[in-house]
Amino acid sequence: MSVLNPELDSPVDADTVPVAVEVHDVHKWYGAHRVLDGIDLTVAPGEVTAIIGPSGSGKSTLLRVINHLEQPQLGHVSLGGEPVGVRWHRGRLKELSERQILAQRGRIGFVFQNFNLFPHLTVLDNVAAAPVATGQLRKPEAQRWARELLDRVGMGEKAAAYPRQLSGGQQQRVAIARALALRPGVILFDEPTSALDPELVGEVLAVIKDLAASGTTLVIVTHEIGFAREVADRVVFMDGGRILEQGSPAEVLDQPRHPRTREFLSRVL
Repeated sequence: MSVLNPELDSPVDADTVPVAVEVHDVHKWYGAHRVLDGIDLTVAPGEVTAIIGPSGSGKSTLLRVINHLEQPQLGHVSLGGEPVGVRWHRGRLKELSERQILAQRGRIGFVFQNFNLFPHLTVLDNVAAAPVATGQLRKPEAQRWARELLDRVGMGEKAAAYPRQLSGGQQQRVAIARALALRPGVILFDEPTSALDPELVGEVLAVIKDLAASGTTLVIVTHEIGFAREVADRVVFMDGGRILEQGSPAEVLDQPRHPRTREFLSRVL
């Protein structure tokens, strides 16, 4: 695979570019409402980044822009040095075809708040679907890989079940296995425990902790401050569509510099 160097508008070898997310001066608005206001963010390979902040601060929209489910009006996102959803052409960014965008999304796993499993497919087929649809694996191989992933998240015994037969925590663990199915370079989590009953939160967080310990690059929007403190390499605080502060968990959560961060934490801790 080759990517475009925006300075030269020429191919470079993608294998020489480390897998990392870079958000370059991204702006997103709906009418007069500015949701993202000049976001710059770099996620290093293997890093776990937790994004916290009040409701409406732009956290979920940022994840959707990273995955190009939302297109920014200004700025762009790169994965491993390759622009996501666009390409450089004569010094300007040009939108890729839907087929090209779908191929790119295979490198970015996404775990939604509400699971988004296919209700008519078994757990096994939910996980195996993407590798088959993208032509990466034939169905028997995809199902073997899906079983491995289900075992990894503690759901191997539920392979033949349907989503409606699972608890919320079990459905979210299946959704995590599905996000891993295409071997993505980064996985995005959008409030992965917000739709769960409190007693089910722990089982999902345990799976995410295992992923973090394995060196998988994770970007996690979460309201679980204790979890962010435990697993994140870096915590990002957002408010009003901007990143107001970022640093290690000790820096942001224990010694926040920005008054708005201190105010937010005083209400949630």
